[in-house]
Amino acid sequence: MNSRRNARTSADATLHADQLTLRAGSRTLLDAFTHTFYPGEVWCIAGPNGAGKTTLISTLAGLMRPAKGHIELDGTRVNEWPLARLAQRRALMPQTSHDAFNASVLDIVLLNRFPHLAGWGWERDEDRAAAHAALDALGLAEFAARDVLSLSGGERQRVALAAVLCQDAPLLLLDEPLTHLDLHHQIDCLEALSTWARGAGRTVMFSCHDLNLARRFATHALLLEGNGAAHAGRARDVLTPELASRAFGYPLVLIRDGDDEALIPALRAASRI
Repeated sequence: MNSRRNARTSADATLHADQLTLRAGSRTLLDAFTHTFYPGEVWCIAGPNGAGKTTLISTLAGLMRPAKGHIELDGTRVNEWPLARLAQRRALMPQTSHDAFNASVLDIVLLNRFPHLAGWGWERDEDRAAAHAALDALGLAEFAARDVLSLSGGERQRVALAAVLCQDAPLLLLDEPLTHLDLHHQIDCLEALSTWARGAGRTVMFSCHDLNLARRFATHALLLEGNGAAHAGRARDVLTPELASRAFGYPLVLIRDGDDEALIPALRAASRI
């Protein structure tokens, strides 16, 4: 299902997908999808394993070419952007990262300031301030001097997220940023991202398997079925029992406790959908 552009003008747009088609071998993951993503929005990309979440994020970032269609960033096709300018405009957090050498957490985060450096490439006071602010936002200030190789998987994941915040690009594309995190830190990270997105001209897009966290923190959701179909819109309009059951191939129900809601598997499902 393709979504329509909303009433805002294209001049306000951060990112636009135009008739985007993604394939994996002979399988169509996304078919002729058109949508505009605007500043201030926090998007969750959801769907079953193999539905194309990582492929979509890589394509939106300009790292992969779609089978058909194109991606525009501020009205210019993403593959036409100079790489240095593109890195200033969008930051990408891949699903996995590997630390090949000893370095302090602060130095690892500072690596993402590279697109903003000039001259000899030495970090300035404002670069170090941005790194410390990103660490503070994720509760990592006391980790600044730690060797990154001494961190746990969850701690390293939070450092990776701090690095993309430090990059200070108005568009964040995050592939499974909550991996390895316990619930407390998942909520802390999503709160930090929500706060960050409220800054002028900022957009966040992240993939996530927890539909209830997505319904709580994302303003919008893009639900991939993995067969070409996609549903885009307000998070609670897209992450419904009906659409999520169809996408994940298992019946889900919505339960309510006062103002709180949660999607859970149906307890007495006679058969899978």
